[in-house]
Amino acid sequence: MSAAVDGKVCLVTGAARGIGAATAAALVAGGASVVMVDRRADDGEATAAGLGERAAFVEADVTDEASWEAAVATAVERFGGLDVLVNNAGIIRVKPLLETDVDTFRKVVDTNLLSVFLGIRAAVPAMQARGGGSIVNLASPQGVEGREGMSAYTASKFGVRGLTRTAAIELGPLGIRVNCVVPGPTRTAMTRREGWTDDDYDRAYGGYPLGRMGRPEEIAEVVAFLASDASSFCTGSDFFADGGVLAGKPRG
Repeated sequence: MSAAVDGKVCLVTGAARGIGAATAAALVAGGASVVMVDRRADDGEATAAGLGERAAFVEADVTDEASWEAAVATAVERFGGLDVLVNNAGIIRVKPLLETDVDTFRKVVDTNLLSVFLGIRAAVPAMQARGGGSIVNLASPQGVEGREGMSAYTASKFGVRGLTRTAAIELGPLGIRVNCVVPGPTRTAMTRREGWTDDDYDRAYGGYPLGRMGRPEEIAEVVAFLASDASSFCTGSDFFADGGVLAGKPRG
C-alpha cells in the first residue's frame, strides 16, 4: 500500500525511532520524499542517512511555532512542496492525577496535542499550494478509554481525536484530508519496560485477541495508506491498528 505515495513530499514528526522511523521508511520505500523531524539529532540523522537522498532530517521542537515553520520550509525548499503531514511525536508520563504537577501535565499536552495544532496550521498553506494533501495524526487506545495513572496522556490523546474531526470538517473544502491512527501496544523505545524479557511482554499482552504487541512497521503501513491516494475518500475518521485491544476485555 505504501507504493501509492510515489512522488509525494511528506513530513513526519517523532521520526528518529519507533513508529515515526518506520513510517518514514515505508513512505520512502513507496517513492515519497520525507522530512524527518525530531529532537534526537543523533538518532534522526542516522535514520535519515540510512534512507538515502529522499530523506532529510530536521532537529526541531514540535511545541514551538517557529520550529514548525522551519520544518515546512525545509520540505518546500528541499523537495518542492508538502503533500503529507504525519503528527507522530508524543511522550508518556505515568503518575496518579493528584500527584501530577502542572508542569508535567502541560508538557504532555503540549507535546502530544499542541504540536498537532501547530503542525496543521503550519502545513496547510504548503498543501494548498499543491492542491490538497493528507494529514495523519497518531492517537492511542488511551484516546478512547481512560487509564489509571495517565491523566495527562489520556487527555492529550482524546484531544487529538477531537482535533482531527474538526480539522477534517474545516480543511475538506481545501482538498486536505485529516485522519487519525490509533495504534495499540507497540514494541518501541517508548514502551520498553526495564528488565522485561520477551516472555514478560507475551504474558502482559497474551490475553488480547492477537496475543502480542505490534511492530512499528505494522502501524506504519496504516499511516502510509492514509497518506496515499488509495484513501482518497477517507477523512475525519479513526483507523485502529491495536491488535484488538479495544475490542473488549482480555480473556480470563
